[in-house]
Amino acid sequence: MPDDSWKKTLREVHSAAIDAWKAGRRSPKNMFSANVLEFLKSIGCTAQEMFDFVDDLQIYGEPDFETVLGIQELRLRYFQEVMNSTPSSHIASMDSLPPKAQAVEGISWLPRLIVKARLKLRGEMPPELMYGCGGDRPFVIQMGMTLPSFLKLVWDCGDNDSKIVASVQTSARNR
Repeated sequence: MPDDSWKKTLREVHSAAIDAWKAGRRSPKNMFSANVLEFLKSIGCTAQEMFDFVDDLQIYGEPDFETVLGIQELRLRYFQEVMNSTPSSHIASMDSLPPKAQAVEGISWLPRLIVKARLKLRGEMPPELMYGCGGDRPFVIQMGMTLPSFLKLVWDCGDNDSKIVASVQTSARNR
């Protein structure tokens, strides 16, 4: 979408998904209409990802809509600017992710979150994985960041893990 009207539509989709969840439709298979699925696809979001955002919001109180919007805005820009609006044909396997306990420079979870952020940007998340899950949210807060700011950091740093680590360390020290 060339303008920002998609943001209003995303807010409506998010709100309707909350209503669907509260009405007992707690599955990506029965939460979204065909039109909504097409819209989500157009902004580089899957039904599973939107379901996960809504499900976690209802159960844990986060992520809020502004966080979801920030994540999806970055994903859409990456999809358009880097991927030329061409979806990836690859979906990562869970086995390809670093273990949750793996650390870099003494920071557990960071190697895994870096991989998750790259997968989110490229639209290659396996359905059973969520960028912004209950492990990611406290991690970014502890590091003085947000889910969108971490995603942007990973985009800006590309494959330079050392630069990501240094930026996270600086952010954590300055929080």
